[in-house]
Parts: sequence; C-alpha cells; structure tokens
Amino acid sequence: MTSELKRPPLQADERTALVGWLDLQRQILRWKCEGVSDEDARRPVVPTSPAMTMAGLVSHMRWTEHTWLEVAFLGGDKKANPAFDESREDADWVTEGRPLAELLAEYEAQCARSNEIVAAASLDDIGQHTGFHAGGANLRWMLIHLIEETGRHAGHADIVRELLDGTKGYY
Repeated sequence: MTSELKRPPLQADERTALVGWLDLQRQILRWKCEGVSDEDARRPVVPTSPAMTMAGLVSHMRWTEHTWLEVAFLGGDKKANPAFDESREDADWVTEGRPLAELLAEYEAQCARSNEIVAAASLDDIGQHTGFHAGGANLRWMLIHLIEETGRHAGHADIVRELLDGTKGYY
C-alpha cells in the first residue's frame, strides 16, 4: 500500500492548515478502504468491538461530520442522523450490508458539504445547537475536534485493514 497523500503547506494560514489536516485524515480513511471487498468491509476483526469494521468506520465518520457541522454548528435537524438514535446503540456504525462504495460516496459528499460550511463561516463563529454536549464551541474548536476524531478513526482503519489482509502503510 503506497500513498501520495500530502500534508498542508508548512506556512499555511490557520484555516488552510485546519482544513488541510482534516482533509488529509479523511483521505487516509478512504485510502485504507482501497481494494477492500464488501464482504471484508463488513467483517469484524476486533472481538470486543463488532461494529468496528471498515464499513462501520466510514459510516460513523460520515455521521460525525454531519453531527458537528450540520447539527452542532448550523443548528440543523438531528433526526436524520442515526448518531442521535437512542433506541439503538452505535446506530451510526450500522451499515445494514450496504456496499462500501456507497458508504464512501456518502462520506465524500458529507466531507464536501462540511468544507462548504467551513468556507462560508468565520473560525470564531459559535455553533447554533447550544443544547449539544459541546454547545457554545466555535468553528475552530469543532474543526480541531474533527481532526482528532478523524485521525483516531483513521488509525483504527489502519489496524482493521492490517487484521483483514495484512496490508500496512501510513502516509
């Protein structure tokens, strides 16, 4: 597994650096899915975490982007987001056998939507959903959190991929 991923410029302004690091972590997650069959994408390899599959990781990260930028930041409706479904634990990880390509396309579209939201706002703008557990956070804080969250799960994808087929590689 080889990569042509690039870090943001060393002398980038704050917005370029934040979005650049987030985009890099997003790319790493997608890269870890390259060549994974639909069957393997749904195969759990961590006995204590059956939802931690490649498909589950992609689904979770799609809904994480939605949670932070469309719900917490813009104040959008959380009903469409399974992360808020209290009747089913880890509902945003459930993929119901959907093809990995479909999940990746939805993730890609959500990332593009997230980047549109970020481009239209100031890093100092405060999230609109004040009832959210991080209500009152500004966009800068949310982007830093998304970098952390995406990087964490890109690392999980690295481990899951290695356990699936022995494929290794980072950056």
